[in-house]
Amino acid sequence: MQRAKSSLPLSSSDLESNPAFNVLIAYDDFEAGKHAKKTYDFLVEHLGGECEFGNQMWKFDVLGIPKLREMAARDAVEADIIIISCHGCGELSEEFKVWTEFWLQDKCEAIALVALLACPFGLTSEARATRNYLAEVARRAQMEFFCEADGATYQGQPGDNAKRTTNLGAISTLVGAVERGSSFSRWGINE
Repeated sequence: MQRAKSSLPLSSSDLESNPAFNVLIAYDDFEAGKHAKKTYDFLVEHLGGECEFGNQMWKFDVLGIPKLREMAARDAVEADIIIISCHGCGELSEEFKVWTEFWLQDKCEAIALVALLACPFGLTSEARATRNYLAEVARRAQMEFFCEADGATYQGQPGDNAKRTTNLGAISTLVGAVERGSSFSRWGINE
């Protein structure tokens, strides 16, 4: 687990007007973690003047340890955005799915779930299954779903005419959505 806080220099008046923005990153392995961290850094770079950022990083392996799984679930419940980064070449582990059910039961109020799927062989049936599972998680949690896989970005649920764009990146779309909808009522310093 890794916790970090990123922000640009702020004055005391900035602290009153800049909402705190918490990002949870769950990742499969080192490469997937690097991809997720780059995505997080992109968010900070493009929204850092408007928000103060913090993040928690959890490797899939530790989700099999009950106490750590509970801690990671608590972090997910408190997150504004959840980023899942994996290869999409195989099925998500049972430990990962148990962790997901933990935070779904605790009424996660994140605004978005971002899936980053590295698919070296294209959007295979395994990658589609992973995307569909994560889209269903987002639907159940009533949050936006963004998926970057196979060099394309998908927004929305598979099968509901999800928007597909190329070379924009899921996070660019997410940044635009956050910029347009920065009036989320739960983003106040005292809320």
